[in-house]
Amino acid sequence: MRFGLGRLRLSPDHFWSLTPAELAAAARAHAPPEQAPMNRFALMELLDRFPDRKDDSHG
Repeated sequence: MRFGLGRLRLSPDHFWSLTPAELAAAARAHAPPEQAPMNRFALMELLDRFPDRKDDSHG
C-alpha cells in the first residue's frame, strides 16, 4: 500500500483496482537496475582482500 499510495501516488480506488500483474509491472519499473552476478575473478579478488580468519576465541 505504501508503494501504491505513496510512491506511485495513486488514489485508493485506483490502487485497489490494479491487478497483481499491473502492480508488479509498476514495481519493476521503479526497482533499481539489476546487477549481473559476481564472476569468478571478482570473487577471488574479494577472497584475497578479505580472507576468512580462524578465530577460536569465540568458541
